Amino acid sequence: MPDKRTRQTEDLASLEPAVRVKQLAHYGTMVEVDPNVPPRRYYRSGLEMVRMANVYLAEGSLENAYILYMKFLTLFLDKIRKHPDYNSVPADVKSVNQVKLKEVMPKAEKLKQKLLEQFTKEHEQYQENEKKRVIAEEARKKQEQEDAKLAVCLQADENRQDANVKTPHLLHTEEWAVIPSAPPVDGVLYPDDFASEPVRPPAHHYQPVPPLIPPSRPHHEAAAAGGAGGAGGAGGAGGALRGVLVPGALLARFQALAARNTARNLELCGILAGVLERDRLKITHVIVPKQTGTADSCSTNNEEEIFHYQDQHNLITLGWIHTHPTQTAFLSSVDLHTQCSYQLMMPEAIAIVCAPKYNEIGYFALTPEYGMQFISNCRQTGFHPHPNDPPLFYNVTHIQLDKTAPVEMIDLRR
Repeated sequence: MPDKRTRQTEDLASLEPAVRVKQLAHYGTMVEVDPNVPPRRYYRSGLEMVRMANVYLAEGSLENAYILYMKFLTLFLDKIRKHPDYNSVPADVKSVNQVKLKEVMPKAEKLKQKLLEQFTKEHEQYQENEKKRVIAEEARKKQEQEDAKLAVCLQADENRQDANVKTPHLLHTEEWAVIPSAPPVDGVLYPDDFASEPVRPPAHHYQPVPPLIPPSRPHHEAAAAGGAGGAGGAGGAGGALRGVLVPGALLARFQALAARNTARNLELCGILAGVLERDRLKITHVIVPKQTGTADSCSTNNEEEIFHYQDQHNLITLGWIHTHPTQTAFLSSVDLHTQCSYQLMMPEAIAIVCAPKYNEIGYFALTPEYGMQFISNCRQTGFHPHPNDPPLFYNVTHIQLDKTAPVEMIDLRR
């Protein structure tokens, strides 16, 4: 039987090409602006969208590339203007964004045409396979009918043979003839006068006859073979989270960098940055910005330096890491709001919490079905209570620790 992915591919290929492109464009419009997230973060996220889209395009994942280009255009041609702090965005930031818009618009249009061509080929292949499937189905039904007729004939033949067994003396009297051993004296035959038992036909003569034509093979394998070509990532548009690779050396190196702060009961935070490679996110850098820390919080300063470094090295933001010098590993109310801003930009974004005092490490994210919505709607600032049930955050499962992966620690405090 065709697997789930094959069926999904066939379902997509069955759609008209223009409908499929329209669906992708619709995914691209599914972006909203949260008034609580600074507009500068959206502009930073826009640059990362374009970087990721370019990687998808280079790797041949055309649908994901098109969706990201459309998100970028939707966000900065329309949605961002509705942000209450839009007018506070510096002119030079808007200028860089305008350059990107002029770059992305023709790319998106060209990609749309390419997708239409690809979807047209897949649709034509689907229609051809569907014709073959219909022919195969008709052949199967015809074979079943012929098999049924043959079975009826065989059953009738077997019934006739059974009838012959029940009354052999009527049809083969010569086989039952008896010859007395001697002429009777009194003219009467007695049982002892028979020379032997009657001769019966051999039993093997009544074995059932095997069918001449064996049962037909199922045709569903042939019907499924050679399905429509791969759709290449439509499921990724709104499907499962991509994996995030975490270098094994990252934790020890960050905690060593934070040791002086930890000794003074001060938090330290850093930005997890990396690249997109074959639909997997890889953390390659930890950027430690200038910051102000306390025993239970930290706030970054001069964020422009972070953005500048990421621009120079083509890095996207994959989350953040910070220490809890006096507490266990968890997300505080302030941490939840910080994580929300990262996760709004990228669903896979993670928060790593190091608690050296308790020898704990936590890899967290807001629960997508509840935590994200609740924190996005929360208007309180500073430390404040949140309900614990249902949970607002969870231990992520989409990470993979790689002991051999390299990581660079960039300390912008120096």
